Amino acid sequence: MAFSLPLPDARRIRSFFTKLPLATRVLLALLTAFWVAHAFRPGLEQWGALIPQEININTLYRLNTYPLLHKNVFHFLLNAIALVPLLERFEAENGTIVTLLLFTGPFGLLPGGLYTLLERYIFRSNSAAIGASVWVFLLLCVEAIKTYRQNPALNISGYAIPTWTTPLFVIFVIHFLIPHTSLLGHLCGAVVGYLWGLGIIKFLAPSEKILRWVEGKLNLLGRLPHYVSVDQKTYGRYGVLPSTGANNSGVGPGRGTLGAANGIAIGPVGSTQRLGP
Repeated sequence: MAFSLPLPDARRIRSFFTKLPLATRVLLALLTAFWVAHAFRPGLEQWGALIPQEININTLYRLNTYPLLHKNVFHFLLNAIALVPLLERFEAENGTIVTLLLFTGPFGLLPGGLYTLLERYIFRSNSAAIGASVWVFLLLCVEAIKTYRQNPALNISGYAIPTWTTPLFVIFVIHFLIPHTSLLGHLCGAVVGYLWGLGIIKFLAPSEKILRWVEGKLNLLGRLPHYVSVDQKTYGRYGVLPSTGANNSGVGPGRGTLGAANGIAIGPVGSTQRLGP
């Protein structure tokens, strides 16, 4: 008996990539460019990897370059495939400027700095770390916190497992199944993701007032294709505000409806509370 796997629809794949927002495109292009450069310059990995004992005032750039480098094409493709959908969702919720600022700054520096401190002063080791998987688990933890607020636990065989712990389970499974993965690096990314999801480090993002002024002054929405502005965000930085149309439609306080902006459905909202952080 012959078995055949359905081939992926090329039109849907093409449609997915043509709809990617700007910051996601830029970061994916950076990952690809560094992979191509690494293929021609093998020493690039040594130059940009996060090597704890090599971090000093002259090599602080390593705290931002290590997520852009990958060991081989399998490592690159695996991370890129996992990262793009998560990054697209993050940009839709936070805007293009915020996404670019965070992923070229604090979201590399914070987990990288934490990793360096733990390796140098706690574990007394010098294990190098590279790869965008630190961003993957950071974003998974952001999503896990949002899921936890809506659905605090998963019931499996009578055991209630907190939904915020699911990325940690994935981290340990990958560590045991895939050799040479950095358990500590992934956990450092997870810590930063949890801090962002809980709102503890939301101050790292510029205020919406400043962002609106910059966008209006430079007319970014009109000049840049696929740009996500502050006012176009799908859910808003701190969650969807209640929809006044909920009660008008006869939906009571305990039930949800679809919120809308300019006639476009933007997600499920309750009539008395907002979703998200």
